Amino acid sequence: MLHKAVQVRLYPTKEQETQLAQCFGCARWWWNYALNKSIETYKETGKGLTRAALNAFLPILKKAEDTIWLADCYSQVLQATTLNLTTAYKNFFEKRAGFPKFKSRHGKQSIQYPQNVKIVNGNVKLPGNTGEIKAKIHRPIEGKIKTVTVSKTPSGKYLASILTEVEGENPVISEGKIYGIDLGLKHFAVVTDGEKVVLYDNPKHLGKHEKNLKRKQKKLARKVKGSNSRNKYRKVVAKVYERVSNSRQDFLHKLSYKLVSDSLVVIVENLNVKGMVRNHKLAKSISDVGWGTFTNFLAYKLERRGGKLVEIDRWFPSSKLCSNCFYQIGEMPLDVREWTCPHCNTHHDRDGNAAQNIRAEGIRMIKAEGSAVSAVGGEVRPKLGRKSKLRHSPMSTEAPTSAVLGKLG
Repeated sequence: MLHKAVQVRLYPTKEQETQLAQCFGCARWWWNYALNKSIETYKETGKGLTRAALNAFLPILKKAEDTIWLADCYSQVLQATTLNLTTAYKNFFEKRAGFPKFKSRHGKQSIQYPQNVKIVNGNVKLPGNTGEIKAKIHRPIEGKIKTVTVSKTPSGKYLASILTEVEGENPVISEGKIYGIDLGLKHFAVVTDGEKVVLYDNPKHLGKHEKNLKRKQKKLARKVKGSNSRNKYRKVVAKVYERVSNSRQDFLHKLSYKLVSDSLVVIVENLNVKGMVRNHKLAKSISDVGWGTFTNFLAYKLERRGGKLVEIDRWFPSSKLCSNCFYQIGEMPLDVREWTCPHCNTHHDRDGNAAQNIRAEGIRMIKAEGSAVSAVGGEVRPKLGRKSKLRHSPMSTEAPTSAVLGKLG
């Protein structure tokens, strides 16, 4: 089975906006209540609350005088909120995410419908009292609808993310290029296929809107807190942020699609973005560039096409290693953009050389995974390759392994 997601714009009526606001409020309140209960229980007993234990509070709360309004919300929306909270706890304990946070009415609002959502006359029909909402469906909805997440952005737009299940399996491809990518700030991506190096400049999305954003934020700061004027102008600022986010997403989608469309394997570094943003001089630029999002886009697009994403270890010395003779120099400050190998006298562009080394190390890893480790070629010395990983278990099946190894020769 394949899973696909399509995000569509919703245009609810005033009455439907009120109903959605009530659902957002109920789901948000229940999330905060359940999170608080879980924290208190853990402090008292040393154990958390299971999904079933949390859901057992709902019938009681719906009958209580102070919280009888919870009964007006579609029941499965609240149960989906419980599932999301327990999943958030699981991700925290398995160190995949931070501790779950309490939700605010001022941020992005969302609710999830786990079933009974239908597409009727080009519109989205939600279960419960909300009914059929006008929608702009820009591409066909394929397969069986599994879950639909309805959200309201800080700028006031309503969106529906529709997850569907389609019969079939991901295709397997046997031909395509093998790209090595070095991600950076001056150039967003330096890409090599082993023959030529292509540079993709950093669009600096936030920088283009920074002057406008600063002006609007100053105006917002002068508004009286809690006033209608401040609440209205908050949407004006949110729209600027939304424009920045949309332009970033557009760039990352287009570039990832371009690279995936003719590739068999894409090789990147596993960057420690969380650690890198601690550098206050570069934090804003690193946050704006979107390396993590780009890597995720590459991963799911490659998986859908039948290709593979390989991530090499972040400590691999891609910049300090000569791609011609594999000589490794000592220190290399960030301001050194070109260097000459003292062993073979080859002159290197820092980023282009790094991309070639990333590609060679990825190929070495694929050969090591797909065949005996002793059969690894000499493109990169084995001692220099540190612990790394292959995204989405790329060598887990027979056919892709054969195809990739055939391509590598």
